[in-house]
Amino acid sequence: MTNVVLPQEIVLAEPRGFCAGVDRAIEIVERALLKFGAPIYVRHEIVHNTYVVNDLKARGAIFIEDLEDVPAGATLVFSAHGVSQAVRQEAAERGFQVFDATCPLVTKVHVEVAKLHKEGYEFIMIGHKGHPEVEGTMGQLSAGIYLVEEAADVAHVRVKDPARLAVVTQTTLSVDDAAEILAAVKRHFPLVREPKQQDICYATQNRQDAVKVMAPQVDVVIVVGSPTSSNSNRLRELAERLGTPAYMVDAAEDLQPEWLEGRSRVGLTAGASAPDVLVQAVITRLRAMGATAVRSLAGVEEHVRFPLPLGLGDKSMAEVSSSRS
Repeated sequence: MTNVVLPQEIVLAEPRGFCAGVDRAIEIVERALLKFGAPIYVRHEIVHNTYVVNDLKARGAIFIEDLEDVPAGATLVFSAHGVSQAVRQEAAERGFQVFDATCPLVTKVHVEVAKLHKEGYEFIMIGHKGHPEVEGTMGQLSAGIYLVEEAADVAHVRVKDPARLAVVTQTTLSVDDAAEILAAVKRHFPLVREPKQQDICYATQNRQDAVKVMAPQVDVVIVVGSPTSSNSNRLRELAERLGTPAYMVDAAEDLQPEWLEGRSRVGLTAGASAPDVLVQAVITRLRAMGATAVRSLAGVEEHVRFPLPLGLGDKSMAEVSSSRS
């Protein structure tokens, strides 16, 4: 093919990739494997990334959905997405040694729901049906929490007392979509109580803001992330909404040359559950396709670090780091 413009420059979004909650969740499984040995059981994928899950499987983690698949006396880790009260109760009744890898920002939402429920509040939850975080948050209550996925759903919500209604959101939503749905909630329920701080996590916000800066400067956007990753999908959708073609890849091999034909500047980002090793592999593939320059955009620096659960802090970071390499 002649006169085809190949990628010449790679523009990297900042920040991108792992967030503090994902780092913590993976480290919990790694430390459990080091301390107790394989197998370690994990309810649901620890984070929504194929590479991470396969890597931990190779080390002895077993991912399950039903606690009946966990043998008596086993060590169990709850995924970063959180679990319902029913799952917590069943795990306690079965006597598992449990380590909770729920992202602390998701836990914050759970605590808010429990607190306001005691004060007589019902809830609207903005989120995606079937997502494990949504199931976990809605599962904090047996009733009185209503899911809305889009603005039109709000009109169908019926509550006992509009003055005792609060709203919470899935932490990995599109910031813009969530704001649109929240506006609809406030139109229908003017007295609704909003969270003191936005439920959408800092990392989701920062990565979306970075795409808003990057997308207008490039000819195509590549998002590194697995299909099951909510925040990765939102990054791709956001770039497209801004008028830039965008594609998501689970690995460098997924990159299709035709996506890049006639596009000399490629924007690259990664969802909060995608490790940097995958980003570097995509960069290597883009270089093989002709890219000669890599440039990072200025962005927010993240220094958030969440503490580990009690009982997993006595393995040195050096041991954990060496187990990742």
